[in-house]
Amino acid sequence: MEKNIEQVDKELLNEISNLDDISKGAYNIRKNGKGIERKVTDNVDIVTKTDKSGIDIYVKENTKFEFIHIPVIITESGLNDLVYNDFYIGKNANVVIVAGCGIHNNHHKDSQHDGIHRFFLEEGAKVKYIEKHYGEGEGTGKRILNPVTAVYLKAGSSMEMESSQIKGVDSTIRETRGELENNTNFVVSEKIMTHGKQFAKTTFDVKLDGENASTHVTSRSVATDDSEQFFVSKIYGNAKCFAHSECDAIIKDNAKVTATPEITANSVDANLIHEAAIR
Repeated sequence: MEKNIEQVDKELLNEISNLDDISKGAYNIRKNGKGIERKVTDNVDIVTKTDKSGIDIYVKENTKFEFIHIPVIITESGLNDLVYNDFYIGKNANVVIVAGCGIHNNHHKDSQHDGIHRFFLEEGAKVKYIEKHYGEGEGTGKRILNPVTAVYLKAGSSMEMESSQIKGVDSTIRETRGELENNTNFVVSEKIMTHGKQFAKTTFDVKLDGENASTHVTSRSVATDDSEQFFVSKIYGNAKCFAHSECDAIIKDNAKVTATPEITANSVDANLIHEAAIR
């Protein structure tokens, strides 16, 4: 893996995903809009899309405790990178997927990465998904990250998502969507920090379609200086289900935070709770 990895690349990769851990499982490293390194295993295959930019990741059924890393790094100022990644998780598989993007921008042009990730979990599958975003550089060009995560859970499957915005991201719009069938569980934990004139907007849109489907969405954020954050949560209870959404924000200086909860019960057996606190 060393042949295509420069020192600045290593530093970015260490911020969003421990470089030493990447080579232990399947991985695909994308740099400046192109794949530069890839490794597959007996249970995990990674295939380049032919109709658009991105990859398809296939996990065999009954795969247990394998790691998959798909980091993205950008060191080119002025680049606008868009990628579509689809994950197909087989029945009863249990894997950890580590993603995220690091941008190094030392110039005056904006650098942007938009990643659209879709997860299709078969019956009984389990996924832990970790996503970290990070920006750095001395230039005046912005570092922009707009991730979209769409989750489709079949009966008995579950997904845990941990997303973190570490620092240095000037603008981000984060969208997370979920459609849950019977006896499924979707847990989301988000951490965001903004400073300066940074902007961050997070939207959650989760549909609890199956009986005994459940979700727990937690957002923890800190906004300082003149930064601005928006949190929008929409949860639809369409059957006997349970949902708990909470937003906890701390503001300092001239920062602004807006939280907009929306819970819709389309079934008398839906149990939906939302909590929001800004301090």
